[in-house]
Amino acid sequence: MDNFVSPYGRQKYTCLSFFSGAMGLDVGLENAGFKTLLACEPDKICKNTIKKNRPNIQIIDDIRDYSANEIRLAAGLKKNQDIDLIAGGPPCQAFSTAGRRKGLEDERGNVFLKFVELITELRPKVALIENVRGLLSSPLIHREHNRRGGSFPPLSKDEMPGGALLRILEKLREHGFGISFNLYNAANFGAPQVRERLIILCDRDGSKLKYLTPTNSEDGELGLPKWRTFRDAVQNLPDEEGEYIDFPEKRLKYYRMLGPGQNWRNLPEELKKEAMGKSYYAGGGKTGFLRRLHWDKPSPTVVTHPAMPATDLAHPVKDRPLSIQEYKRIQGFPDNWFFCGTTIQKYKQIGNAVPCKLGEAAGKAVVSFLRHETTENFPNFKYSRYKDTDEISWEKKTRKNLHEESQTMLPFGLADCE
Repeated sequence: MDNFVSPYGRQKYTCLSFFSGAMGLDVGLENAGFKTLLACEPDKICKNTIKKNRPNIQIIDDIRDYSANEIRLAAGLKKNQDIDLIAGGPPCQAFSTAGRRKGLEDERGNVFLKFVELITELRPKVALIENVRGLLSSPLIHREHNRRGGSFPPLSKDEMPGGALLRILEKLREHGFGISFNLYNAANFGAPQVRERLIILCDRDGSKLKYLTPTNSEDGELGLPKWRTFRDAVQNLPDEEGEYIDFPEKRLKYYRMLGPGQNWRNLPEELKKEAMGKSYYAGGGKTGFLRRLHWDKPSPTVVTHPAMPATDLAHPVKDRPLSIQEYKRIQGFPDNWFFCGTTIQKYKQIGNAVPCKLGEAAGKAVVSFLRHETTENFPNFKYSRYKDTDEISWEKKTRKNLHEESQTMLPFGLADCE
């Protein structure tokens, strides 16, 4: 096919984007050499952002409203024209470790199954599925915690951790896809942010793609540059403050006592309980309360609202949350990428995005695979903070746990999620 030209250079490969959001993943894939032919996004504000920045991309709405043939038609593809890549991150709330975690029972989980179904029908050369760490431990069927133990029956295999991802893998393998995945910290790929995401790469011909090639390491291990820092990200931003929301005055009182990299634990002892209120007695580390960023470390994961009490993201020295411009730098969006909507809606779009550098690393892995290129190998590289997150060790561990419990479990009914 013809080459395409974008602001990021010459492009060769086609991509269909699903759950596109504000296109953080797509910007990264563009940088690696892909052209997005179609975006699928039902959110009105995100759709406006896509139209503003990529007016020539065809946009469709809810993935459940389209057949594979209708998607081909919308993307301008011929009946038998190959698709190089299908990429997307289905809504993560159904699998997040924060919240109810209803897995594939959740309406959003059903959207995930529709996405997998379209992959098997459209049969791209490669499919890229991005999601949160919680997918590794999400059950196929969720049972409320107040219905466990005591006189209730033991959890079935469907209700055991990991069941949702196992079912997704089975569906893809039934159609001949080879699968590799791992949990990746975006900081290892040049993002000035500690943010871990699961990247699943699927080859329609049954091969396994290699893991992503890191460009950075925490302390310069393996001769790689050290992680990029918040200072690196924002050092040449214009002097003006930019666009941001304000902290409530009652919290600013405490922020004025804190320096770069500090949080509520660094307040005078007599003020800690006052500052934290009832949260003082809650469990956990509570490191997100009254948190100022460190200049010389990567940012924590940027969230959808930088001024919520438990997930504050305050500037290292200024008495305000991070600005929209700083959010964009941390996530890797170009400075000229325009976000539609209110300030809060802009934070949400940026916070929900895949870091562009992580998307670029995934895109480069796919391009190398399609070109049959040899990539640099980093055996035993610490891709994230967690163990057993690659497809081999994770599946071995998960199936072992299921087998050990099989004598006391209810029958495993995969048909329940059909």
